[in-house]
Amino acid sequence: MIVSYPDILSKVSEAMWARLQSNGAKFDVMCGVPYTALPIATCMSLNHGTPMLMRRKEVKDYGTKKAIEGAFQAGQTCLIVEDLVTSGMSVQETVAPLEEVKLKVTDVVVLIDREQGGQARLEADGLRLHSAFTLSYILDTLVKHALVGEDVQAKVKQFIAENQTNVSMPAAAAAKKRMTYEARAPLAKNSLGRELFELMARKKTNLSVAADVGSPQEMLELADAVGPHVCVLKTHVDVFDSWTADHAKKLEELAAKHDFLIFEDRKFADIGNTVVMQYGGGIYKIADWSHITNAHLVPGPGIIDGLKKVGMEKGRGLLLLAEMSSKGTLANGDYTKKVAAAAEENQDFVMGFISVSPNAWGVKTSPGLIHMTPGVQLAAGGDDLGQQYNTPAGVIGERGSDVIIVGRGVYKAVDPAKAAKEYREAGWRAYEDSLA
Repeated sequence: MIVSYPDILSKVSEAMWARLQSNGAKFDVMCGVPYTALPIATCMSLNHGTPMLMRRKEVKDYGTKKAIEGAFQAGQTCLIVEDLVTSGMSVQETVAPLEEVKLKVTDVVVLIDREQGGQARLEADGLRLHSAFTLSYILDTLVKHALVGEDVQAKVKQFIAENQTNVSMPAAAAAKKRMTYEARAPLAKNSLGRELFELMARKKTNLSVAADVGSPQEMLELADAVGPHVCVLKTHVDVFDSWTADHAKKLEELAAKHDFLIFEDRKFADIGNTVVMQYGGGIYKIADWSHITNAHLVPGPGIIDGLKKVGMEKGRGLLLLAEMSSKGTLANGDYTKKVAAAAEENQDFVMGFISVSPNAWGVKTSPGLIHMTPGVQLAAGGDDLGQQYNTPAGVIGERGSDVIIVGRGVYKAVDPAKAAKEYREAGWRAYEDSLA
């Protein structure tokens, strides 16, 4: 309604601008989330001289065909302006097209934070939220001036507490929803999924190390070093110059010696008939030695049928890529929900997901399905190729995942075995804390 009241619209924009200035936010341009925030962003731009961009909610199939309109340069920092935040989804929908045109997004300003988890969700994606007001502050002020009764205030606060948007769920509430690995094992309809839950509980580790090294020999040496600390070793054998049956045999022997599963991170993404040949044949013969593999659902559910045709009789398991840890990923939103639905329908072969923030999906997955999250380091951050890192505590405790996947934090360490031990302890501590 504020769009119809120019004086209030002006005051709103100034309150939001003041919050940005007091918090030291820096940006070159700004973009309002369509449509309600556009007049607010326009006021801020006019009053303070910051150039404004516009995001098209529906990209036209004629004219410029651009999702982002306006004058800007790649590498500039763009502020996102929104009227209020609940879950943070509308903000994230605006971040993606801005990043696609090489703009940086670090800050979001809103008039009202409804305190239902949006701030935590945005922070998990590296975004700082600046709110002119929180809903609690507004309630307190209205009660103070006898404009709202304390009974209404109590009801609203109860509603806020009971309607959190997953990622920001308080630790106590999240803990009540966490089942132990032992309790979830019998609920896994895929035999390998059940085995992995049991292995984690038995070995007391939820660590997977990504062996993204340059040769089979380096991979085998790393597997032997970190084997005592991992539940899963993740491989990328198609980066090697050579691969033989002997390499596969030695890897299987190390898996048996140290009690871990092998996960070839193949990311299949073709039609069913093609993946049958890729999974079971070629020079890698992945299905013969890798307990777990994964796939995108872009081709449709036929890819599951194709991989199942090869892997089911061998007792293998499939992870579906529901989300990815790289910046600007398109694997989110409705796509993620469709992946979740496909997994539910194919639990005999699908054992779980590659995911980033399962608590934020808005759908509840079966407890027998496992979540594995890549891009984990002891300190949050990112690299210059778009990889976004999250901590073990954030991934397990806040986001609701089950397995942390660590790459460079281990294989580039001076002592990979020592580093793996540290990550194992951090991951297991985060799991136990989530049960407390």
